[in-house]
Amino acid sequence: MGNYSISDLEKLSGIKAHTIRMWEQRYGLLRPVRTATNIRTYCDDDLRRLLNVATLCGRGHRISKIAQLSEQEISKAVISCHDDANDYCQQVHALMAAMLAMDEVQLNCLLNRAIKRLGFEQALIHVGYPFLQRIGVMWQVGIINPAHEHLVTHLLRQKMMAATDGLPAVSATAARRWVLFLPEGEMHELALLFMNYALRARGHHVLYLGQNLPVAELKQVCAAYRPYAICTVLTATPEREKLQPFVDELCRCCPDTTVILSGPVAQHEALVLPPNTVRLQLITDFLMLADQMRVSMAVPA
Repeated sequence: MGNYSISDLEKLSGIKAHTIRMWEQRYGLLRPVRTATNIRTYCDDDLRRLLNVATLCGRGHRISKIAQLSEQEISKAVISCHDDANDYCQQVHALMAAMLAMDEVQLNCLLNRAIKRLGFEQALIHVGYPFLQRIGVMWQVGIINPAHEHLVTHLLRQKMMAATDGLPAVSATAARRWVLFLPEGEMHELALLFMNYALRARGHHVLYLGQNLPVAELKQVCAAYRPYAICTVLTATPEREKLQPFVDELCRCCPDTTVILSGPVAQHEALVLPPNTVRLQLITDFLMLADQMRVSMAVPA
């Protein structure tokens, strides 16, 4: 069970703490437990209820009317709210509530609905990634456990692989060639899987090497495959003192190839980028680069 402070609820729901207190006092919306020092603490049910209430309020429902509804009536009203494909915030709230309930069926339903209405790529950008960012906040403050994260990442990984498998094949002789990999010890694969999908959807050819690959292996890969670019996402590794040696070795192994670095570890300000290296901060930056490369291929020399 979660053990949330009122500031946790504010961060996760977007509802100001003073509003939450007012809703408690006026409508009995939440029922926090107080510690020996009179500090409010909230459970998973409180957070789920608040997320659902925030969804309904965001769609114009009056709090006085919502407070009169049963839990079942609130859930039914929330499900009926998700007819607007562009209401991204409310979709994220619904996903968070389903995750906290470990409701795999509801998570799958909500994700499928977003994909159907927005298209796979836009659904991931506007709903999937904000959802993952919220999960990161919840993980950081210690209010979800690994099972919640694994449930979500497994579903998203499954959908990315299925969407990628459904794309038409691309000939390596008529397209830009990319190598995608994660270094030794790096297991956070979702961003790399999305890049794989985005490149293939734009007509690029991709050699996807996945997780936990020693950098030294890339020298032979480059000699045989002759890629236009090598891309990696550094989420948890390498450690700060090993980052510069890692990047330098990567560029030495692939001296005639553009090296693209992404992920939070790659943003370290002390990192000196070799001449053939590009650093990207956002996934949208990567999509812009992939689009530019597709356009440049279409323009006659």
